[in-house]
Order: sequence, then C-alpha cells, then structure tokens
Amino acid sequence: MAFHVEGLVAIVVFYLAILAVGIWAAWKTKNTGNEGDRSEAIIVGGRDIGLLVGGFTMTATWVGGGYINGTAEAVYVPGYGLAWAQAPIGYSLSLVLGGLFFAKPMRSKGYVTMLDPFQQLYGKRMGGLLFIPALMGEMFWAAAIFSALGATISVIIDINVNISVIVSALIATMYTLVGGLYSVAYTDVVQLFCIFLGLWISVPFAMSHPAVTDIGLTAVQQVYQAPWLGSVNSSDIYTWLDNFLLLTLGGIPWQAYFQRVLSSSSATYAQVLSFLAAFGCLVMALPAVLIGAIGASTAWNETEYGVPDPITKKEADMILPIVLQYLCPVYISFFGLGAVSAAVMSSADSSILSASSMFARNIYQLSFRQNATDREIVWVMRITVFLFGASATAMALLASSVYGLWYLSSDLVYIIIFPQLLCVLFIKGTNTYGAIAGYLFGLVLRITGGEPYLYLQPLIYYPGCYLGENNIYIQRFPFKTLAMLTSFFTNIIVSYLAKYLFESGTLPPKLDFLDAVVARYSREHMDKATLVKSDNIVLNELAPVNPRHSLTLSSTFTNKEAFNYVDSSPELSNTEDN
Repeated sequence: MAFHVEGLVAIVVFYLAILAVGIWAAWKTKNTGNEGDRSEAIIVGGRDIGLLVGGFTMTATWVGGGYINGTAEAVYVPGYGLAWAQAPIGYSLSLVLGGLFFAKPMRSKGYVTMLDPFQQLYGKRMGGLLFIPALMGEMFWAAAIFSALGATISVIIDINVNISVIVSALIATMYTLVGGLYSVAYTDVVQLFCIFLGLWISVPFAMSHPAVTDIGLTAVQQVYQAPWLGSVNSSDIYTWLDNFLLLTLGGIPWQAYFQRVLSSSSATYAQVLSFLAAFGCLVMALPAVLIGAIGASTAWNETEYGVPDPITKKEADMILPIVLQYLCPVYISFFGLGAVSAAVMSSADSSILSASSMFARNIYQLSFRQNATDREIVWVMRITVFLFGASATAMALLASSVYGLWYLSSDLVYIIIFPQLLCVLFIKGTNTYGAIAGYLFGLVLRITGGEPYLYLQPLIYYPGCYLGENNIYIQRFPFKTLAMLTSFFTNIIVSYLAKYLFESGTLPPKLDFLDAVVARYSREHMDKATLVKSDNIVLNELAPVNPRHSLTLSSTFTNKEAFNYVDSSPELSNTEDN
C-alpha cells in the first residue's frame, strides 16, 4: 500500500484542532477560581461543568475507539452479530443506573474522587488496595485503545504503527497535563462532533458501493456469511448474561465516570448528565452498527481488498477502517479516519487523568502527605499524567495481550470495586474486615475461573466448561457474577461478624489491629462523654449528635460537604444564646 499524503494531512489537521482546544481549555482552567483550589479545578473542573459540555464529555468517555471498533466487529463477525454487540445497551443502562442510584449520593457529599468514600469509611489501607484494580482498569484500557488506534491508522494511510501510537499519546497527554478536566472535557466536545460527523458521512457512501448487498436482506438471510443480526444459542445464554451484567454493573465504578459526576454543579445536574450520556451512547453506536452490517453484506472479492475476506485474514477487528478504506471515496475515508482517531483520544485522555487523580489525592495526599500544599498536589498530578501516559503507550507498543489484560482488569473492577461501592454507599455497618475479606474472595474466584485471552487455565471447572482454542478451557457458567455476589455478601457477613465478636467481648480489643470496630466505638464513647460534661447540652440532645471522625483524614477533604453530618446545631446555638 502506498503512503497517503492526504491521509496524513487530514490526521494532522484533526490533531492540531484538538490540541488547540485543549490548550485553550488549560488557559481557562488557570483563570478559574483561586490558587488555593487549583488541584480540585484540575480533578473536577471547579465543579461548574455545565449540561452541554458535561453531556458531551461523559458520552465521549464511553464512546471511544474500543466502543466504535468493537461494536462494528461484533456485528460483522459470523456467529455473533448484533445480538452480541452488548456495549451500546450495556453502557447506556450502566449510565442510567449510575444516574438513578450513584450520582446523587456521591455528588451531594462533595467527594473529589471515586475512592474518597472508601477511605473515609474503611481507612487509607483499604483505599490503597482498591486503587490497584481501579488503576489497572484505567491503564490497560488506555493501552488497548492506543494499540487499536495505531492499527487503524496503519490500515488507511500506511504509516508506521509505532509512530502513530506515540504521536497520538503525546498529544492526548500534553493537553491533559496542562489543563486537567477542563482540557479533557472541551476536547471531548470537538472529538464527539468529529466522530458523529465523520462516521455518519461515511455510511451512505459505503452503503451505496456496488459490492454491497442490501443490509436489510443480509440481516435475516445468509448471502456472503451468516445474517448479521446474529443469535444467542441456548448453551450461551449464561455467558451472554454474565457479559451483559459485567458491562452494565461493571461500567459504574470507574473514576472516569465519577469524575464527570463530581464535576457537575449540583447533584441533580449529575443525574441529568448520566441520562444524557446514556442517550448519546446509543446514538453514537448506530453508525458503528451500520458499518459492521455493511462489512457483513460486502462481496470483498469485488473490491480492491480482494480475497480472502477480512475474517479469513483475521482482520475482523479492523472491519471499520477497512470499510472506510475500500468502500468509501478517498477524501471520505480520511475524514472517517480522523473521526476514529478522535474517538480513541477522547477515551485515552479520560483514563490517564482518572488514574493520576486517584493517585495524587487518595494515595499521595490522603495516605502519605496529608499536609501537602495545593501546589504540590498539582505537580504530583502532572508528573503522574506523564508517567501513566508513557506507561500506557509502552504497553500499547510492547504488550502482545493488552486486550486480555484489560478484560481481566475490567472484570476486577466489576467483581471487587462494584460490590464495595454498594456496601460503602448503601449498606450500613460494613467495616474494613469485611471489605478486605470480600476483596480477597472476589479476586480468588475470578483468577481461578481462568482467562482465555491470557492463556490462563481455570482451577475451578464450573458446569458447562468446555475445551476451546489453544487447549484453554472456557467457562459457560456466569462465574464472574458469582464472584461479584460472593464478594458483596462476604463483605456484609464478615463485617457484622467482626462487629459482634468485638462488641460482645468474644475477641479482646487488642486484636482489632485495623481499628475498624473497637477504636471506632471508643471514639464514639469519648465523644459522648465529653458532650455530657458540657453545660450547654442536656442529655436528651445526645441522640442526634454524630461522632467526630479522624481529624487527620477529614481535614484533607477539600470540600467539607463530604462530611455532611458535621453541621451546626440550631438547638446548640439557641442554648448558647440563652
């Protein structure tokens, strides 16, 4: 394939436009607020992201290169089809559920990152443990989409894969480095517009190609391959449900999502943003579905692609850029390529910022440097944005199984973080002992279930397990959901058991080495004793008084409304006046 100067020019124009918007947004960040809350402005955009920009950036976070390419591939591959393209519906439902149940409690308490409530309730050690699967998910996701971008660009303009990955990563890292969430959010607006326009312009040209049969016919009849609507065999129903629940419920506990929620100007806005993004995800999936259907309806031997077809060449994962390249005019294919490139960067920058935000706040500040200045936190974020961006780029260039690592880390987010998030927000009485036990049980059950992408054989053979390719056993049983539920109930049971054993005196207080039960009870008792001695408070006022939490931790929360129970008491004020 010859080198295409026009394609390179198109990519350069797209990238320069995105970089210019990112730098402008960085300037806007610098002139927003005072110097004292600079780190919070970078992490959550000063909490003044409006509906328009917020809706675009939350949609663009999910509508990335993996979303677009993966949806087209699922529709195209025989034996799968639209029935197995679960991402559009799964992620849309995830955003709806997030808006209904999770956005309001997280935003109303003024948290800065997703890990804040875990560290508030379970302590800094547990926050550090939960940072591991959260970081893995963000980093491997960024690496996987950088890898997909390199392959996409190489298909159309025949440029070196490594160069395309490095340049794309540098641009995404650069504007994230200087502007934080503002740069990511405003570039998302441009990127989402490019995706929508680029793909929708390409669809009519591809559909009208002489080698393409009517997609309405190929949806239900076999012409060149099995119908692209696809079907779910009875033996695969549990696998389908397991994957669907993973996308729907496992799509909630991501810092990239909660960063948008927490940047909203109010809790109600956070909910509305989630619903808008759910609709946006469905709309943005339509051109990808159509391109996959076009690929399944094409006689490839009648195109310049020739024979064998993309499935035989094992290029099914590249069906979207292949359709753009061989079924569209040159200028249209280059415009579509710019759209795909924009889609990739819109997700990669979000993942890099999310990882650096959690590290700077929950690991560096809350765990090690609670007295760190705002300027210090900003510089830690900048350094980690660069390091995480470089690490994701290196993995995209060097790792042969990036997608396998991302699948496994996504499973860990679903199995470990989601049940912990349910407990910390909605289940009263859970503690660090239950959280650690649930973490370990979920991790063990997931790893022992095996992972074909990493050639990891299972240690537990669930019903329906069968031998697949490369002599790797594949599970049909929904063991991922089983591991998630086990983690959830283990957290609750162990938490209440530990509470009972310590409070009943069965276990001596010295064994509460995590200070999760006895120490907390002691602090509550001390608080009440102190209040009784005060002349300003009578005994009947003790009931509504809440215990004070650790000052060393609570004082580090930038937004004091995170501790919504620390309110001035009207009764106390009246008593003092008297």
